Amino acid sequence: MEGIKHQMVKVNGINIHIAEKGEGPVILFLHGFPELWYSWRHQILALSSMGYRAVAPDLRGYGDSDAPDSVESYTCFHIIGDLVELIDVLDPDVGKVFVVGHDWGAYMAWLLCLFRPDKVKALVNLSVPFLRSHREIKPVDFWRSYYGADHYISRFQKPGEIEGEFAEIGVERVEKELLTDFPVILPKGKLFKRPLDEPITLPSWLSEEEANYYVAVFQKTGYTGALNFYRNFNRNWELLKPWVGSKIKTPAKFIVGDNDLVYHMPGMKDYIHNGGFQEDVPSLQQVVVMEGVAHFINMEKPDEINKYISDFFTQFV
Repeated sequence: MEGIKHQMVKVNGINIHIAEKGEGPVILFLHGFPELWYSWRHQILALSSMGYRAVAPDLRGYGDSDAPDSVESYTCFHIIGDLVELIDVLDPDVGKVFVVGHDWGAYMAWLLCLFRPDKVKALVNLSVPFLRSHREIKPVDFWRSYYGADHYISRFQKPGEIEGEFAEIGVERVEKELLTDFPVILPKGKLFKRPLDEPITLPSWLSEEEANYYVAVFQKTGYTGALNFYRNFNRNWELLKPWVGSKIKTPAKFIVGDNDLVYHMPGMKDYIHNGGFQEDVPSLQQVVVMEGVAHFINMEKPDEINKYISDFFTQFV
């Protein structure tokens, strides 16, 4: 990670840690769960060498950024508030940047474009498309009705419960399991598919050294801040009611792996490919489905993702 600079930035009343490299137009990289700024290591090095200033924060609750105590401090409004102020710090003259998001970072990037399109030049989002709000059904309730009470989002809802189960297993095992084979179902007493005494073989795209970086950070911070994003799913649904039916007009590109758990959620393929997604994001220029790729797409296929990002943003520089 040679040449990557780290600093703390005060935004929206909290301290946010950012990692950055390069000079030029800013690309803001937003990570997901259970990740960190470090998930963008390949993109930071590649895009900074192409004439961009690549910046990746730890979102609030993660890594070296502040983690407010209350669950209610992790709504979409809090996260977008952090990002808007961060953009103003990174680009004080224009206050407008390129954005790349993955997982929760992608969800927040869509909302950033919805709330403050003046802040984003163009967007590349990975894994999570825009999630259209259903007027009647709360999202956690919908997933619970479809997958059952052991669905990971349902299991993440009660503060302290899953943290206790994770603690019994240990951060090292939990983090490596989540990065290696993210589970859709987390049954109590047997969270993961393989027995706990069975060694984990990391995927080819993740070395022991890289995995241990995540482990060391989450051993220090715990998972509560990160899990609090999930605990605001239903609250966000209520807060977003005024924007139901609104369009995202930022130029956008979307990339997903055909083995991604999100791609296989109920109704997702139909929404992405049969007009709903394009209706909600009229400036969506391209949808790319990468074969043989799962959820952590920017780490699994960094060279391809780097090229997709640079090819798209070049037309807006």
